[in-house]
Amino acid sequence: MPGGLLTAEIMNWTGQIVAGSRSDLAVLLARPEAAKTGVYFLTGVNEEDPDDQMLYIGEGDDVSTRLKMHNRGELEGGKDFWTRALLLTSKDANLTKAHVRYLESRFIELGKLADRTTIVNRTAPPRLPLPEADISDMEYFISQARIVLPLLGIDAFREVPRNESEATDPDGPKASSPVFELGVPSGGGTARGQEIDGEFIVYEGSAVRSKWVSGHTGYQKLYERLRMDGTFEDIGGLRRFARPYAFKSPSAAAAVVTGRPTNGRISWIVSATGLSYAQWQEQSIHAV
Repeated sequence: MPGGLLTAEIMNWTGQIVAGSRSDLAVLLARPEAAKTGVYFLTGVNEEDPDDQMLYIGEGDDVSTRLKMHNRGELEGGKDFWTRALLLTSKDANLTKAHVRYLESRFIELGKLADRTTIVNRTAPPRLPLPEADISDMEYFISQARIVLPLLGIDAFREVPRNESEATDPDGPKASSPVFELGVPSGGGTARGQEIDGEFIVYEGSAVRSKWVSGHTGYQKLYERLRMDGTFEDIGGLRRFARPYAFKSPSAAAAVVTGRPTNGRISWIVSATGLSYAQWQEQSIHAV
């Protein structure tokens, strides 16, 4: 792993990914992959809200040229937010300009659809009309990239189940926990969630407190961001999740649902057994 770079690929897949921090950009640009035609991802966080992950998706005939441009300051046409870059190219050098423009458009589309990350791109370029065989090849290329990218810190394209039935879909992400419930104070309804792939998913339709009621914390910033971006909706005097949301921990989910700092390991309960999240987790460990 020279210069702190990471490389990833899948057997029998033509794609390859090289990732590195912005401080290792010179080392990254020296790699042969950087001179290829490909797609790149720039990641970072919103300085005003560290829970807000940001992602820019681009493409180029010579990716190194684009990265050098993005490394300039904002006033010089660059981008300040990013701290890490990932290059997605092909080992067989068969990706054309038309292919990577298709990939760029699809990744932006998938990122916005998953709604896990703030996609910095202002617009999504239209997909170029490719031959049917090429479209099939690019969709397979994307499916393989979506397997590898989370291992390198990009979760932007991971699907989030909307409800329990989707979580049990054999072709979708698998729930690793039972369904937990948490009541919203003052008769505000109930939220439902599950742990999936190391995240705590609160499902669409779950209740959420109508306002934040206790103290200024990072969770309050998260609550307000979800309120502003349309994750919540108000129906009949109650506030609910208009779409599912993947939280980093059960406590983050519990804080947002209840509108105040809350220990999610204790407050999320399996309705069928009465076990808390912490008790379920402990029970699971002893069962191994």
